[in-house]
Amino acid sequence: QVQLVESGGGLVQAGGSLTLSCVVSGPSINAIGWDRQVPGKKREMVAHISGAGRKSYADSVRGRFTVSRGSAKNTVYLSMNSLKPEDTAVYYCYANMDLPGGVGYDDYWGQGTQVTVSS
Repeated sequence: QVQLVESGGGLVQAGGSLTLSCVVSGPSINAIGWDRQVPGKKREMVAHISGAGRKSYADSVRGRFTVSRGSAKNTVYLSMNSLKPEDTAVYYCYANMDLPGGVGYDDYWGQGTQVTVSS
């Protein structure tokens, strides 16, 4: 059974910091990371780690956010510094995992955690 459980969202002032955590349960994990969505807009990639360990960041967060994977490899963190009001969104844990039986792979997301940055 696939499960992605996020924690760590909340309210923070502009310039502050926050760290999100996610524990992923399921078959073999390929890519893992974080996406976010603002009401009325499309969900966007924030930071991902590929199966080879390559990290990708959205231009808007590069240099301020850091994505990392726990030693157990099924956990992923997003350390957010110098937060801005425009970072306010629901943040979703993301994982690309193999389908049962090895017949392919698919993308999965958690329930989301709200991050609100006040000005």
